[in-house]
Amino acid sequence: MRGVTDVTGLRDIRSLHTTGQRAIPRRQGSTYLELYMLRVEKGRLDKEAALLAKRSQGIQKRLSDIHRQMEDLERPAQSERPSNAGETATARNAPAKKWKTFSMNY
Repeated sequence: MRGVTDVTGLRDIRSLHTTGQRAIPRRQGSTYLELYMLRVEKGRLDKEAALLAKRSQGIQKRLSDIHRQMEDLERPAQSERPSNAGETATARNAPAKKWKTFSMNY
């Protein structure tokens, strides 16, 4: 089953800009500008990758904490199930209470 993260989007579309192709041949002077722009983009992407890695570590840590808490809560709940089984059956068979009603005049 595909999730939301597996769906292709606008970022996945390859265009002339993303592939580096040009309709007009490059001039020699624009090479330095392009090197600068690529260096800036590389730096931005490196920072973004570092942030994503840090966020992923935080998510994994939180998931492990949740898993540990769930295990800690499930152990007592499983040990209480057999002893409470009779109590829940009698609670279901109990007659429903009638509501006490009264009339109000405005």
